[in-house]
Amino acid sequence: MALHGLGKVTIGVPNVDENISYYTEFGLDHRGGGIFATQNGGEQLEIVHAPIRRLVELEVAADDPDDIASIARRLAQLGVPVVHEESSLVAVEPATGTRVRVAVRSRIVVPPVPATPYNGPGRIDRIGRAPFSSRTEPVRPRKLGHAVLGSVDYETTRRFFTEGLGFKVSDYVGDTAAFMRCSTDHHNVLVQASPVNFLHHTSWQVDDIDEVGRGGYGMLEGHPERHAWGLGRHYAGSNFFWYLRDPAGNYSEYYSDMDCIPEDEVWTPEVLHGLAGLYSWGPPLPPSFLEPEDLAALMTGAHSSKG
Repeated sequence: MALHGLGKVTIGVPNVDENISYYTEFGLDHRGGGIFATQNGGEQLEIVHAPIRRLVELEVAADDPDDIASIARRLAQLGVPVVHEESSLVAVEPATGTRVRVAVRSRIVVPPVPATPYNGPGRIDRIGRAPFSSRTEPVRPRKLGHAVLGSVDYETTRRFFTEGLGFKVSDYVGDTAAFMRCSTDHHNVLVQASPVNFLHHTSWQVDDIDEVGRGGYGMLEGHPERHAWGLGRHYAGSNFFWYLRDPAGNYSEYYSDMDCIPEDEVWTPEVLHGLAGLYSWGPPLPPSFLEPEDLAALMTGAHSSKG
């Protein structure tokens, strides 16, 4: 696959300073000016001002300029205007208005992490106190994993990513959502049908379930209002999750243990229905996860901005 992952997300929010503080506490490295880096992915988040919360730009990483040229041709065939330079291109996804940049970027290398030994029924892999208890350092995400978008025209947005950019579909949720990948991760973008265009969440990879739990628990100390949903495990992607809410209303997810789909893997997308499209186990799904509390405000803001 010529694409190899997400490079960066730029999120627009009305309250920039509050969100800078939030994502700093979340474990990202603030390099100034609202720009954040992960441990292994470099600069992968930028917070900018916007009247309502929204995904301003999504950057997708490619291997070389030939890949960029191929994507530019496919987008042109879809009738999407493209600003094309040798090592990057910029196009606006027609339905959501999200600016998408595809740029030549080095592949993210996550160094080997020593496996955490776990005991199980009839199996002793470790003796003594579990090593997670000695972890005291703050949780710091390894990389940006995926972003989830609501679109008023699901089919148009899905075609933009698959037929235009070259993403592959990993699984569907009925006929209203698609998990799509541009790397060996099960998904890097999920697009779902929605009455308004909005950013649902960004997701950040940590080492294991203990880091998911430590991260979520740490973010809630003194801030119980940040809790959204978790701890649990998804069916699509199989990842452990804990979702939190940033001060603008976007969800941010700690995740670990995502399904991997190598390029030569024979993979058939499933069409998921019911809870399988959401999770395998975890606490009950809060209604606000599917319909954020500010959905009506987003709709009003979107409509008024066009007037």
